[in-house]
Amino acid sequence: MLLLWFLTFSMKAQDASFSQFYANPMYLNPALAGNTECGRLNLNFRNQWPSLNKAYVTYSIAYDQNLATINSGFGFMVVRDQQASGAYNRTLAAGLYSYKLQITAQSFVHFGVKAAFYQESIDWNNLVFADMINSSTGVADLQTMETSPSEPTIYTADFAAGLAYGYSDKFFVGVSADHLSQPQMSFYEDNAEQLHLRYTAHAGLNFNASTGSFGEVQQGDLLIQPNLLFLQQHNFSQLNMGVYLGKAPFVTGLWYRHTPNNADAVAVLLGLQWNNYRIGYSYDYTVSKLSGKSGGAHEISFGWDFCVYTYPKRTVRTIKSPSF
Repeated sequence: MLLLWFLTFSMKAQDASFSQFYANPMYLNPALAGNTECGRLNLNFRNQWPSLNKAYVTYSIAYDQNLATINSGFGFMVVRDQQASGAYNRTLAAGLYSYKLQITAQSFVHFGVKAAFYQESIDWNNLVFADMINSSTGVADLQTMETSPSEPTIYTADFAAGLAYGYSDKFFVGVSADHLSQPQMSFYEDNAEQLHLRYTAHAGLNFNASTGSFGEVQQGDLLIQPNLLFLQQHNFSQLNMGVYLGKAPFVTGLWYRHTPNNADAVAVLLGLQWNNYRIGYSYDYTVSKLSGKSGGAHEISFGWDFCVYTYPKRTVRTIKSPSF
């Protein structure tokens, strides 16, 4: 914790980030594909810094399924990230596979891989450069001297891998690495830009406050789930510390996000789990110098668990992670 806290970086991350990490589990870690007793559909929407004219808007849809007969899970995911009112766009389509290994009666390890296809595009006519602004009127009515890109749309493949470990329903840890191939993502032939490796580490505890013990949660018990999540991509890192408080059918959560250079945001979550449905809303309150100008961030998630296949003679083992 201390080592992570004092790391100093200056670059910005290249990937979209969600505050409801576990409402989009396959985006977090491919090892969590199929980490459910039934089929699972997840929809996510995030609008970050809405006061800055749609600075970052991200959509995600994902489906995963457990195949207990072969101790495996699979999933599909599509993520659309729009920046600067659509001036810059990235679309990700990915297939995921995980294998579940039982070590002891209470210990389980999931190994996951992801194969992804990226499309990245830039709308040149939607960009405003400094030399386009008329100093007399303040209006961008001049012709820019900037050179338009030779490749306004880029296509590339990418891969990721992850690992997750759970002990009973008491605690879990996971690690993942995205962009293993570090594909080139440059709009100009003479400029080498790439998607840098993104590392993620996450862990959590499940404490039953009703019984005063870890795990073994029954319907109606009060569940407390402290969690940590660390992200690093190239020269940027981020530490998230949070806790969930759940008593069926409601879940609340509070996260604090900090970069090595400054405090970033506090995220508040309210979720509802009813039958096989999950609906969550979270708001990120910016606490950095951008506070008051960004409009924070709004995030909405929807989840639906439904059984396409049933395994009456097999016990489906899942890692007990938060719902949001």
